[in-house]
Amino acid sequence: MNAQTSLLSASRFKWWEPVVWLLAFAAPVLSPSHALIINEIAIVGLFAVSLDLILGYTGIVSLGHAAFFGLGGYAAALFAKLVMPDPLVGMAVGIAAATLLGAVASLTIMRGSDLTRLMVTLGVGLICLELANKLDWLTGGADGLQGVVMGPILGRFEFDLSGRTAAYYSLSVLLVFFLILRRVVHSPFGATLTAIRDNRLRAMAIGIPVTARLAGVYTLAAGVAGAAGALLTQTTGFASLDLFEFHRSADVMLILVIGGTGWLYGGVAGAVVFKLMQDALSAITPQYWTFWIGLFLVVLVLVGRERLIRPWTWLARGQRGGPA
Repeated sequence: MNAQTSLLSASRFKWWEPVVWLLAFAAPVLSPSHALIINEIAIVGLFAVSLDLILGYTGIVSLGHAAFFGLGGYAAALFAKLVMPDPLVGMAVGIAAATLLGAVASLTIMRGSDLTRLMVTLGVGLICLELANKLDWLTGGADGLQGVVMGPILGRFEFDLSGRTAAYYSLSVLLVFFLILRRVVHSPFGATLTAIRDNRLRAMAIGIPVTARLAGVYTLAAGVAGAAGALLTQTTGFASLDLFEFHRSADVMLILVIGGTGWLYGGVAGAVVFKLMQDALSAITPQYWTFWIGLFLVVLVLVGRERLIRPWTWLARGQRGGPA
């Protein structure tokens, strides 16, 4: 089987994929009381997918991915408050702002070891946090950006208190970006990314423009993370410094530990497990829910994800790379 045939085979939808998405879009109707958490899962899932693009497929380790998430959120919120409240235009503004920052920040991850990249990406996130704090005349500082009112989606669908419109909006954006990224990772461009991840020197030796590929994928991932941040501020009507906090980057890394890296469904599956556990455990033990999640992660690492989710890995067979 040649490389082109292999890519075509991997890009074909499996029988279970439409079923998963149909169930996801049916969830706000089947369980309307959980529409708000469905909205959160879709947002966090999109954020995790954006990180998986650079971590799982390219091998770029980042602890500052929240910088793009936060900038996208603030840009969308400021646009709605100061210019116009249209959600789709605001989404485009948030994506553009995060993409621009990603293009600039991509210059910092070209050289050095994984440890160097960890520190540099963390530094970018901390700089964005401090700027948002100091520019309180624009961002609201520690008090957050309040009074963000969003208009109806497509001029017809208004955001409601139950969260159903927000859930469908976030799920739709997640699906669109998932399909785009799915096409990207199963393209020749995606194949070069995995080659860079596996052996950067060998990739350079066979003529792959490593620097350009790293810059391109990092910028793309930043834009997708910005879309997730825009979704959060648009569906909640509030933007705060919490968007840039370190725990955002740490949580999305844990989500990929749960769901697996190197396959896009890992980010979505990890988001579902993480948010449902967080919701259930915080209701039982509000002070110690992080302990139980930490214990779950320890068991997951010791026992092995494959043993715990063996039926799902069978379903995922054929996804290039598989859960790692």
